[in-house]
Amino acid sequence: MKNRKPPTESMIPDWLNAGKIKLAPLRFTLLSTQPSVTSRAVGARESTWDFELRGEWAEQSAEFLVEFKSQSTPKVFADALLWCQTASLPSDRYPLILVPYLRESQIGELEKAGISGVDCCGNGVVIVPNRLRVYRTGAPNQFTSGAPIKNIYRRNTSMIPRVFLAQPQFSDLTEVLTEVNQRNLLGQATRATPMTLGTVSKALKQLEEDLIIERRPQIRLLQPAKLLELLTQNDTPPTVSTRTRLKVNIPFERLPIWIAECAQRARIPVMATGLSSVAKYAVMQREEKLSVYCPDASKLLPLLEAKQTDRFANLELVETSEHPVFFDAVETDGFRWASCVQTYLELMRGDQRDRETAEQVQDAILTRVMQAIR
Repeated sequence: MKNRKPPTESMIPDWLNAGKIKLAPLRFTLLSTQPSVTSRAVGARESTWDFELRGEWAEQSAEFLVEFKSQSTPKVFADALLWCQTASLPSDRYPLILVPYLRESQIGELEKAGISGVDCCGNGVVIVPNRLRVYRTGAPNQFTSGAPIKNIYRRNTSMIPRVFLAQPQFSDLTEVLTEVNQRNLLGQATRATPMTLGTVSKALKQLEEDLIIERRPQIRLLQPAKLLELLTQNDTPPTVSTRTRLKVNIPFERLPIWIAECAQRARIPVMATGLSSVAKYAVMQREEKLSVYCPDASKLLPLLEAKQTDRFANLELVETSEHPVFFDAVETDGFRWASCVQTYLELMRGDQRDRETAEQVQDAILTRVMQAIR
């Protein structure tokens, strides 16, 4: 069962005394809540450590100066790690980071840096050179997240991180908001409630905590590859109401402009799915069938005068009202294709051949972003 909140600094002494913070075979004893050791990290002012601990094992012991953080977001963790790497401390003391929860990747970073770190869930790594090395992972996170938005990389909110792969630098929060709403094809077409400034602000805070962007002096993308990875990890297929397969007597090369003209008369937006847009970004042979997203197939079908069939279909209407799939559509000769990011995400859901093709799209995305950053 998860605790409602992680322990605060004032609660840590009680947790230590109760034996709640441990990393077998180590046993920790609190020595001081106000260590007299003052350190200066590179580029930082003098500061004191939060706690002093003794770790004991097999009739041996070592003493640690602790940098405690009540959160373990990537940014908070990175700041704590930098402090422990660069702060001066006595030769008989070792630095140790204490946070509510450590991800396995963070424990790997600690081990690589030779810095000890433990969490309040039973994970961590403790390194005493030439004497001890303990590594523990796998204990679940017992604490609720303090993130302002449950998951910014999924569903509608994902349009905020996605916009940085289209435009990696902004002057201020309002410019980000404007760009997100302008690139939201479905929102523009249906006059849906636009993204709000508050939602963008919360999402940017999380992106900053995740070290994806920096916000000073400008709002700027820092890790495009990491952002694409997070979008992929959190991607879910859109909710589809209906799939209608049709056979139309029109040459395949003319289908895009024909369906665009029909959609214009029906006054609804249509856009090729990511899988039907692959040729815009990569080399891949696909069957001659155009799949398009539309929010209301019933308005479009009467104008098509096409036969519904599962055999030899060359047009598929995929009915969905999820905004991210339409986000940042690319218009060519009057027809809209899926963005390179949407195309990449759809390919990554596919088989090995699709995922191999996704590597081409990924290269195109990252090359374009890096050129824009420079």
